[in-house]
Amino acid sequence: MNEHELVIAQYSDSHLFADVNGLHCGTNVYQNLIKVLTNIVHNDAIDVVIFTGDLTQDHSKESYQNFVKAVKSCKLTKPLYYIAGNHDEYELLAHFLVAPPFKQEKVINTKNWQINLINSKSLSPAGWIEELTLQQLAIPLVENQHQMLFMHHHPLNVGYFIDRHALQNQQHFWQALTSNSKVKAIACGHVHRGLHLTKHLKNHQLDVFTCPATSIQFDPNYDDVKALAGEAGRAGYRLFYLSEVGKVKTEICMV
Repeated sequence: MNEHELVIAQYSDSHLFADVNGLHCGTNVYQNLIKVLTNIVHNDAIDVVIFTGDLTQDHSKESYQNFVKAVKSCKLTKPLYYIAGNHDEYELLAHFLVAPPFKQEKVINTKNWQINLINSKSLSPAGWIEELTLQQLAIPLVENQHQMLFMHHHPLNVGYFIDRHALQNQQHFWQALTSNSKVKAIACGHVHRGLHLTKHLKNHQLDVFTCPATSIQFDPNYDDVKALAGEAGRAGYRLFYLSEVGKVKTEICMV
């Protein structure tokens, strides 16, 4: 018997080009995406896959087509949900990411969990969550449901250059969650590294997990985009194991 009610694979920040041989900081990001998707496909325990944004690097229509091509070529059949990153365009996501296994819904419900895909894209590279969404996040769910949030931008600073493009209304975001103890964890992309952060609220604390990128991992010691070299710079994704009693376990998978 599976001890987990839901197993989620999160991958993020593919930064694809129109050319499948395109390089980002010297890395073939399309081939990295293939490696990650292949690894996900071979894990039968996964129930749901969530992509947390920055599909494209060059903003071309072909990069979206290449994203779909990668999913199909790896024969991914598990439901695949997605949100926009700061590089992405809503219209192109909605146009190309339509056929199964892609899912357009932004809420996933199970018996004991509600997974919310939160839009944090703004007019700038930094993040912003709309007031209506914040109002909704402040309302706890029904008694037997726990909640987990997925978003692109990080709501806590990580200590290197990407903080210039973090969630801008962090204070309002955390105020909204202060009264909602149903939220058990937050997952995001954008920072190109797998980190575990903690936010202490008035009556509880929340774990924030960032996802290693499928493209490149950022060097935190450099004040601009630079890829980590060697083993630390491999492509990766994150797994979440959600129990029916509201516990969240997670692990990082580097490929």
